Amino acid sequence: MSERPVIAVVYDRGSASLLDIVDGLTPLGDPVLALWPGDHADEVEPLAEELARIVRLDAADHDVSARLLAAHAPDAIVTFSESLLSVTAEIAARLGLPYHSPATVELLRDKYAQRRRLRERGADSVRSFAVRRPGDWAEAVTAVGLPAVLKPLCGEGSRSTHLIEDAEQGAALVAELLSGTGGENSLVLEEYLRGRDCGPFGDHISVESAVTGGRVSHWAVTGKFPLEPPFREVGHLRPAPLTEAERAAALDVVTAALHALDITTGITHTELKLTADGPRIIEVNGRLGGFQTQLASLAGDFDAVTLAGRVALGEDVSQVRADERRVVFARAVPAPPGGGTYVAVHGLRDALAVDGVRNVVVPHSPGTRLPVGVQTGELAWVEGAVADHHAMRQAVERALSLLSFTIEGPDGERRIVTSEGVAPPVPVG
Repeated sequence: MSERPVIAVVYDRGSASLLDIVDGLTPLGDPVLALWPGDHADEVEPLAEELARIVRLDAADHDVSARLLAAHAPDAIVTFSESLLSVTAEIAARLGLPYHSPATVELLRDKYAQRRRLRERGADSVRSFAVRRPGDWAEAVTAVGLPAVLKPLCGEGSRSTHLIEDAEQGAALVAELLSGTGGENSLVLEEYLRGRDCGPFGDHISVESAVTGGRVSHWAVTGKFPLEPPFREVGHLRPAPLTEAERAAALDVVTAALHALDITTGITHTELKLTADGPRIIEVNGRLGGFQTQLASLAGDFDAVTLAGRVALGEDVSQVRADERRVVFARAVPAPPGGGTYVAVHGLRDALAVDGVRNVVVPHSPGTRLPVGVQTGELAWVEGAVADHHAMRQAVERALSLLSFTIEGPDGERRIVTSEGVAPPVPVG
C-alpha cells in the first residue's frame, strides 16, 4: 500500500480556518501546517500542533523555509492566504512542486502589472496607471480619466479603496495614503466600471475556477449583495442571478484572463463587474475566494478546501460543479468604518429562528478592537439555504432587522450598530 500524500499548507491570518483546512485536506493526505512567523502564528500554534505536523517558516530566507518543508517530503503545496501567495510560489519553485509560478504571482498581486498583461494579451482593456508618488497623480488622471477607482497596488479586502470623482480631492487622498502614516507604498488608479441595473442584487460577481496542467474549469459563479460605500463587500450568494447568456460570457472572459496570466496550476477567484456592455474584469486572485468554504458547506455539494487540495495534487477536477438546486447565502453586517470596541450582540436568538437561516456567526469577543478604515470587515454574518432568490431576500431582510450590536467608540460613547448603519450615542444613566 502506498503512503498517503503530504500536503504542505502555508498559513497565516486571512485564511480558511485551521479546522477547515485540516478537515478538508485529511481525506486526501497528511497536511503539514507551515506557519508564517508573527503574532498570529504564536496564537494558533498550540491548536495547530493538535491538528497536524507543523513547521515554523523563516520570514527572511525562502531557502531555509524550503529546507524545513523538504524534511516532510511534501507532494503538494497550497495557501489560502492572499498575503502568502508570493512566499508559497517561491517555496514551491524550490521544491519543484506544482503551483503558481513566482512570475504569475507577481501578476496576481500587482494590480497594475495584472491590468497591463490583460491589455497586452487582449483579455481586457480597463485603463490603469501606477501611482508611486504624489507627483504621478496628474499623469494618472490624464491617462485614466475620472471617475476612477484608487486602490493599493497590492492589497486585499477593499483596503484603502476609493471612488475618485474630483481631481483635487484625489490628489489630497493620494498624498495622505502615500505619506509615512498613510500605510501604502504604491497605488493604482483604474477606470471606473459602471455596473448595469441588477435590481436588489450587486452589479458584480465572482467566478471560482480550477486550473490543472493548464486546463481551466469553472466550478461556481458567485453572486453578490450590493456593496456598501465605497467598495465594501457585504455578502455572497449562489447561484448568481444571471441569464445563461450572461453566465457564458462571464466564463469566457475569465478563461481568457487566466490564460493571459499564464496560470497553469491552482485555484483562482476572479471578480467581474456586470456592465451594460458585458462582464469586465475587476481583478484576478490566485487563491480560494472568501466565504467559498461556507457556501459549499451550505449547498452540501463538496468541500472547497478539499477541491483546492485536489488541484494542488494535480488531480483532474474539471467535472466538479457547485450544486445550484437551491440558493445559499452569507450576508454580513459590516463593521463601522470608524472602528471602536466590540461590546455585545443583540437579537441573536431571534435571527437564528428565521426560516432559511442556518447560522449566525459572530467573529468577535467582547473587548475586541475593530479596525478603522474602508476595508471590508464584519460584525457578524448570516448564513442560510432557501428555495429561491425571493426567499433569500426575505430571510436576509428579516434576520438583519433583528440583529444589532453595541460598539464603544474612541470617544468612549456607546452606539448601536445595525445593517443600516450607526445610531446616535446610547444615553448613559
